[in-house]
Amino acid sequence: MDELPVEPIFSGMKNRLLEMLARFAPGITTWRVRLHRWRGVRLGTDVHIGADVLVETGFPSWISIGNGVQIGMRSTIIAHYHGLLPKDEDLKDYVSVRIEDDVSIGAGVIILPNVTIGHGSVVTAGSVVTSSVPPLTVVQGNPAKPIARCGVPLTYRTPLKEFCRKLKPLSAAGASSVASPGAPQMSLLWCQKETEFQGNETVFEG
Repeated sequence: MDELPVEPIFSGMKNRLLEMLARFAPGITTWRVRLHRWRGVRLGTDVHIGADVLVETGFPSWISIGNGVQIGMRSTIIAHYHGLLPKDEDLKDYVSVRIEDDVSIGAGVIILPNVTIGHGSVVTAGSVVTSSVPPLTVVQGNPAKPIARCGVPLTYRTPLKEFCRKLKPLSAAGASSVASPGAPQMSLLWCQKETEFQGNETVFEG
């Protein structure tokens, strides 16, 4: 494909109106999810979408979000840019960004096209995801790099202390090509601070 598909004027306007409503509507598990689904985003069940989340303005059907996914406020998910387009034969049922089940995405995360975020992974706040994330992995930074392995997914119902107890920082040697030597300590510090602040329960603000 050399050019983006042409958006019909009325369906394009409807899509953008629903997108604007979804960003600021109340209902972290209700109206925001429903509005994005009406736009064409492929959404599973028990999805939590924080306030002011921007989900692919032009081609919402190119986004697939699994069950039990949490997306923090003011995150951005981008499914396309010019010069990085699908082949014509792949356009039907095309997915650019796939977020698998039980993924936790922190506030202010940016997810770029052509990535898969594996089951049970955690993307820490403010990170920029430029490449695919393995299952049950914590990633952090710009670009986001693996810093730890998750023993359990950080779901909405997972006590944070349990998640932190089972978190296994990647060694500097094992992550030399993807993370700095200080990355394992960063993951533990993040977990420690979150545990001290939140107590024994996960808190997800909408």
